[in-house]
Amino acid sequence: MIPALFLSHGAPPLVDDERWVAQLVGWSAELPRPEAILVVSAHWEAAPLTIGSTTAETPLTYDFWGFPQRFYDVTYDAPGAPELARRVEAMMPDGETVAHDPNRRLDHGAYVPLTVMYPDAEIPVLQMSMPTLDPQRLLELGARLRPLREEGVLIVGSGFTTHGLPYLTDRTPNAVAPGWSREFDDWAAERFAAGDLDALLDFRAKAPGMPYAHPTIEHFAPLFVALGASADPEQIPTQVVDGFWMGLAKRSLQLV
Repeated sequence: MIPALFLSHGAPPLVDDERWVAQLVGWSAELPRPEAILVVSAHWEAAPLTIGSTTAETPLTYDFWGFPQRFYDVTYDAPGAPELARRVEAMMPDGETVAHDPNRRLDHGAYVPLTVMYPDAEIPVLQMSMPTLDPQRLLELGARLRPLREEGVLIVGSGFTTHGLPYLTDRTPNAVAPGWSREFDDWAAERFAAGDLDALLDFRAKAPGMPYAHPTIEHFAPLFVALGASADPEQIPTQVVDGFWMGLAKRSLQLV
């Protein structure tokens, strides 16, 4: 069965971080090649659950501002995944509305890491929204999606382990991580290593560095979809990527 992933995706300039790129390239080389990829990104909250475009003709969603033009010229023409969209919709409970937004293609939380991990853009990709930020409900959503892994679908929760942008005083790539970012990242690493799901679900109350590490929680929330899609949310995941970029924690996980 193909693993599920939690990725710290970063802003578009993270592709200039040679270490991050090397880590993602090495990671994808060790994964079984997916039949399709399903991404839940921090940058798309919509209720009810909404399924994005299933055709590569839909332009990417360039949901960022103030960057050099080269980041807006990036394309990622991966095939759409209409059959995967039908499977996702069928997995939702009876009576639960599933919406479709055919005009919304992959946002940078989805396509930026994929341009590094699967640069040939040959694998069908589908993005769906986060219909809630409640960790328990996202865990349950991931559990509904779990059978897709047996069909070769790579389920990716794309966020960032810390994301306190308003509290950064140095936004250069190699900036020293603020104390709140280091403290939250250390705590997360320890909770992952202990398989401490209860603490992770209650991170807003239990994690040090809050609320600075996550003044809003959408960048940690995709973790719970990935945990739910795993065989055991209380497992000890492989912590594949660590370190900081612009002072924010890049910790990323592989879950079986």
